[in-house]
Amino acid sequence: MANRKSTQDVALGIRRRVFEHSMRNNGGYLSQACSAAEQLAFLYNEALNLGDPTLPAIPKPFAGVPRAGNDEYVTGAGYNGPFEPQYDRLFIAPAHYALVAYATLIETGRMAPEGLEMFNRDGSSVEMIGAEHSPGMEVHNGTLGIGLSTGAGLAWGRKRRGETGQVCVFMSDGEVQEGQTWEAVQAAAHHGIDNLWALMDVNDQQCDGAMDSVMDVRDIAAKFRTFGAVCVEVDAHDLDALRQAKAEPHEGQPLIILARSSPTHGMSFLQRRFPRLHYVRFKTTEERDEMNAAIAEELGIEPVELEAH
Repeated sequence: MANRKSTQDVALGIRRRVFEHSMRNNGGYLSQACSAAEQLAFLYNEALNLGDPTLPAIPKPFAGVPRAGNDEYVTGAGYNGPFEPQYDRLFIAPAHYALVAYATLIETGRMAPEGLEMFNRDGSSVEMIGAEHSPGMEVHNGTLGIGLSTGAGLAWGRKRRGETGQVCVFMSDGEVQEGQTWEAVQAAAHHGIDNLWALMDVNDQQCDGAMDSVMDVRDIAAKFRTFGAVCVEVDAHDLDALRQAKAEPHEGQPLIILARSSPTHGMSFLQRRFPRLHYVRFKTTEERDEMNAAIAEELGIEPVELEAH
């Protein structure tokens, strides 16, 4: 599967697609596109060794839950390539980043643009909150905090089987409020699971507002190191910094990259909504029109053509 886009171009394309989708659908996860575009572009475009997709470019409808006799059931992980020993595996732990993940799949040639038109429709596998059958997803993460445990378990099994592929978990910083995250880190450190690494979007935001207004987590880098991980802090919007962090030696330990990001990067109009940025809906048609014009200009595209009010 050829892809000639630069990682920076992929990141810009992610923001543009999420913005256009949100304008047409009266809301969306704009702040997650602002904070995580470079991170997901980095993962899919260069950091991970992924094979060609094994699922159709246009996603099939939801085929039902896994059960005896349901031969049509598949996970969405096929968009990340085959389950072969030499390839890396990716878990996207915060399921509410699904819109951004779908945009990434399109920008990297793994899913057709038509897939995004199925977003959140009845019977579609392209869920608003990503599930195990959604494109790019492999497991249902449920509450935040489960993803790193899942990744650690798979990485341990792969290491015991002698597989060369690594396991990566994309996380959000709200997950450090969950005890299971810390159990996973110390278990990975205890068992020497060094084929596991995580990239965490640290945008200091969650559904109820700023993280420190919900639960102050203090110095999470120090905590990760105390629990046995190698931990590196970088600017999430600096691709060279992400590359250097990924190359950090971590023999015998999991690697955690804290990517400190801005939830309004590339869409500064959203600063007016701070700190309620988790899901952006438009309060009035006037605000929608103003946001459309301002963000489109910042992203270097034409305003989205909207239906008449």
